[in-house]
Amino acid sequence: MRRVILALAACGALATAACSDKKQPPVAAGPSVADSADQILVTTHYLLTNSGIKRGDLTADTAFILGDGTRFDLRKAHVIFTTESGAPQGTMDGNRGVYSTQTQTLEGWGNVVLKTADGRTLKTPHATYNQLSHIIESDTSYTITRGSDTQTGIGFNYNQNTGSFKCLRNCGGNFSVMLPAK
Repeated sequence: MRRVILALAACGALATAACSDKKQPPVAAGPSVADSADQILVTTHYLLTNSGIKRGDLTADTAFILGDGTRFDLRKAHVIFTTESGAPQGTMDGNRGVYSTQTQTLEGWGNVVLKTADGRTLKTPHATYNQLSHIIESDTSYTITRGSDTQTGIGFNYNQNTGSFKCLRNCGGNFSVMLPAK
């Protein structure tokens, strides 16, 4: 009888110790875009065209094909933009991108870096490229540099065809200005 009581006491002590363990069980990760992808491609290359004319090369480490092939969710996206004649127009890199064949837009997120043919480098958390109008825009913060010149602001509109850049608000920076000669 004494052994039974000791065995029950030992079991009770072990159960108490197990119940007082503060370590939580592992939690499963949430849903992933890979769960709903129609296809998953590794090392992707896609040509951006407008009316049959090549306007850029889009590459990515990984592409999740969604919406019956109309949306590409990209990882480590890189785009080389060109003019209609094939001349370099700039590049765009981002940690993540989404390209829509329906709207012909490419959105970049996470450390988006745009480099223009004239030597400007723009950094922003988010940017959208419209393939039809050749306009890159954003409504978030950005920094653009060229040499020692720096411009900052919130929101921008950059027209690839004309090279014009427009800051939308809170514009500032440190840059040189050419004054006309007298």
